[in-house]
Amino acid sequence: MSKLGTLGARLHRGEIGYDFVGKRKIWYGVSILITITAILGLTVSGLNMGIEFRGGAVFTTEKTSASVSQAETYAEEASGHDAIVQKLGNGGLRIQIADIDTAKSDEIKTALAKDLNVDSEKIAADLVGPSWGEEVANKAWQGLAIFMVLVVIYLAIAFEWRMAMAALVALIHDITITVGVYALVGFEVTPGTVIGLLTILGYSLYDTVVVFDSLKEQTKDITKQTRWTYSDVADRSINGTLVRSINTTVVALLPVAALLFIGGGVLGAGMLNDISLSLFVGLAAGAYSSIFIATPLVADLKEREPQMKALRKRVLAKRAQAAASGTPVEEPVAAEEEYDDEAEDAAPAVVGPRNQPASRNRGRGRPSGKRR
Repeated sequence: MSKLGTLGARLHRGEIGYDFVGKRKIWYGVSILITITAILGLTVSGLNMGIEFRGGAVFTTEKTSASVSQAETYAEEASGHDAIVQKLGNGGLRIQIADIDTAKSDEIKTALAKDLNVDSEKIAADLVGPSWGEEVANKAWQGLAIFMVLVVIYLAIAFEWRMAMAALVALIHDITITVGVYALVGFEVTPGTVIGLLTILGYSLYDTVVVFDSLKEQTKDITKQTRWTYSDVADRSINGTLVRSINTTVVALLPVAALLFIGGGVLGAGMLNDISLSLFVGLAAGAYSSIFIATPLVADLKEREPQMKALRKRVLAKRAQAAASGTPVEEPVAAEEEYDDEAEDAAPAVVGPRNQPASRNRGRGRPSGKRR
């Protein structure tokens, strides 16, 4: 078995683990810092909205010897606005100029034909009105709002409202960071960006639901034992699915990275940049929020319940008693595990990993003829 597979198996069995929930304040602080940076970038720089949202024209030329920088200069001189120029595979150019109307586009087309030394009849001009872009933006916001509402309702029914709220916070966290990165790097926001943003929500929610499902299963009848607190079991759930989450994220990021750095960076495919950047940032943020934000937040909310507070007191008291009696603190003896004839036939609570190593049951003075 590979080292990663062995690590995953040991994490799943609870033999090793990292205290994600115990260090939750660190993760909260990191997320708050990143979110503030994203909001500042959005406030100061703003989003570079494409012509699909602002309105404008796209000119596509036939093969020309003019460079991208030369075409940008010609387009800006002809229009008086900033221009975005991309080299096409056939040697032609794609020139985007925002905030121009039909009459102005005809003048620009004639000027470009002269400067680029091409036939004006072979320059295709596509106009986009700002009202269309506004409609696209409104539909995107409506879709996002509907998605959020359905997610909260589903998680509240399938799990509980605390998990639904934690998942919602994680999704908002992922979207804020992704939008903030767009503002900071200055990438153009197009319908492709909107598609990427809506896509990452599903990936982020997938990892979160996997952990929540494990947590729900392992916390069944949790108050009937005194070995683990709710936060302990939440940690076990994260650690048990950690390798799976990492594998899923890495496998998803590899093709997206190829689109971003090779397709967009090397080949100069603008639309690939629009989609792949949102996917790349969103997938990474989604994996982070599922592990470091959603589940620790659920543990925080659950630990405020009276029964969970009482359970924590019993667990800590039992651990203190075990430490005073010389029993290793990391192996506290649960109240239900005091081995006597009355408790012999009692069904154990479904908490924590089901398959404990056999070595954990040794040396506790249990009669050899009795089994749980």
